[in-house]
Amino acid sequence: MSLFPISPTMTAEAAVRDLARGAPRSRIAAAHALGDVAADDRDRARAALVAALTDDRGEVRAEAATSLGSLGAGPGVPDDAAVVAALVVRLDDGLPTVRQAAAIALGTLGHGDGFAPLVAALRDGPADLRFQAATSLCEIDRIAAFGPLAASVDDPDPQVLGAVALALGATGDGRAAGHLARLLEHRDRGVRFDAAYALAQLGDRRGRAELWDALGDRDRAWDAIAVTEQLAEPESVGRLARCLDDRALPPEVGVRAAAALIALAPAHAAARAHLVAALGHRKLPVRGLAVDELARVGGPWAEAALTGLAGRWRGRELREPIAAALAAIRARGGTP
Repeated sequence: MSLFPISPTMTAEAAVRDLARGAPRSRIAAAHALGDVAADDRDRARAALVAALTDDRGEVRAEAATSLGSLGAGPGVPDDAAVVAALVVRLDDGLPTVRQAAAIALGTLGHGDGFAPLVAALRDGPADLRFQAATSLCEIDRIAAFGPLAASVDDPDPQVLGAVALALGATGDGRAAGHLARLLEHRDRGVRFDAAYALAQLGDRRGRAELWDALGDRDRAWDAIAVTEQLAEPESVGRLARCLDDRALPPEVGVRAAAALIALAPAHAAARAHLVAALGHRKLPVRGLAVDELARVGGPWAEAALTGLAGRWRGRELREPIAAALAAIRARGGTP
C-alpha cells in the first residue's frame, strides 16, 4: 500500500515521467501507480520501475519493488529474468522495508531465478528478510521449498520460526509434520500456534490443544476456527460453541464459529440462531459475512431470515449475495 494518495487520473506516461524526474513524494506516488496499468503500458512500466529500484529514496525503492510484483510476469523489455535480477539485488538493501518488498515481489512473480537467492536469504539474511523469504520460497516452488524450510526450524527468531512453520504446512509435504510437532513445545506461544495451524493444514491433529486454546484469543481465533473446522473432530463442537457467547471476541469471529459449528453439527440450534441473528447486526460487514456463511452451510431454516433481510433497507447492499445464498441453500436441500 502506498504511503501517499495518488490521483486516480494519473496516466502511465505521467507516472513514468514523475518517477524519473519528480520530487520524492511524486516519485513514490508514481511508483505505486505503475503497479496498476493497462496491458499495453506494462512493458514501459516495468522498465521504469526497474530503474527506480536504484532510487536514492528507500520509499521509492520499496514502492517500485511492490509494483513490480503487482504487475506480475509477462513478456517485454526488460524480460522477467531481468526484473528478477534487479529485485534480487534489493534483497541486500540497507532498509528492511525495501528488502521485504523485494522478497514479496519475488514470491509473487514465481520466477525460478528468485529461488536460490531466497534460500540464501532464509539462511543468512537479517530476521526481517528471513521472515519473508520463508513464505516467498513456498510461492515459487512449494516442493523444492521443503528442504531449506526444514533446515530453518531452529531459527532463533520466533517470528521467523512462525513463518517457517506456516510455509512448511503450505508445502503439503507429509515430512513436515515431524518438524512441526517438535515446535509445539516451543517457548513462544505464536510459534506453537503457527505449528499447530500448519499441522492441521496437513491433516495432523497433534496441535489441536493449541488450536482450542486459541479460540478465546481475539487475534488468533479466526484462524483457529478455520483449521478446527477443517480437522472435523466431534470433540471440537463444545469448544467452538463457547465462541458464540464470548463478548471479548469480535462479532465476525462469532459468525465464523457458528458456521464452523454447523459444518460439524448441522442441527446445532445455538449456531443456527447465532447466524440468523447476525443477519440483523448493525454493522454491514457482519451482516455480509453471515450471508456468505449461510451460502456455505445454511439450510432451509435460514431462508425466511434471508428473504426478510433482502426486503429491508439494511439488506439493500446485500441483495445479490442474498440471492446467491438462497440459490445455494435450495440447491443443497437439507433439513428445515
